[in-house]
Amino acid sequence: MKVLITILLFGALQLTAQDMQSCPMHKEHMKAASQHQADVEKHGDEAMDFPHDKTTHHFRLYSDGGAIEVTVNDSKDSENMQAIRSHLTHIVAMFSNGEFSIPMFVHNRVPPGIPVMKDKHAEISYKFEELPAGGRVRIKTTNPDALKGIHEFLRFQIEDHHTGDTTEIGSM
Repeated sequence: MKVLITILLFGALQLTAQDMQSCPMHKEHMKAASQHQADVEKHGDEAMDFPHDKTTHHFRLYSDGGAIEVTVNDSKDSENMQAIRSHLTHIVAMFSNGEFSIPMFVHNRVPPGIPVMKDKHAEISYKFEELPAGGRVRIKTTNPDALKGIHEFLRFQIEDHHTGDTTEIGSM
């Protein structure tokens, strides 16, 4: 019985893969997704003043907010480490004032959570923290609506940047 189920499942997976390949829109969707990712990386490099391929981004969700972390891939890369720290310090100042033009430029749209974060910016704190190979923006709030917006924003970042970070709420 297990063998029969395995054969049926394998056959169904093969048919699904064939259906996707034969779908006239599959190639268009894949091309659009690839172009979107290239645009996100290009706009990110322009907005951040450091290359995405020499750095690593992580987005963390916490019960009181979350964090944006960026580090250099090579610990000897002091130029990009300084660029990261400068950029994240700038992000703290902008976000604290309800200014979110950089993520809107990078993603070419208003990311989920931004409208709430703008509206509730006075109830959200942003703090730069230096990390050995870069830095972190720690985001905190006690406002439930702001917290929901922060989590929407960070989950979107995880998905759109393909970081592989968990979308579950963790602890710091």
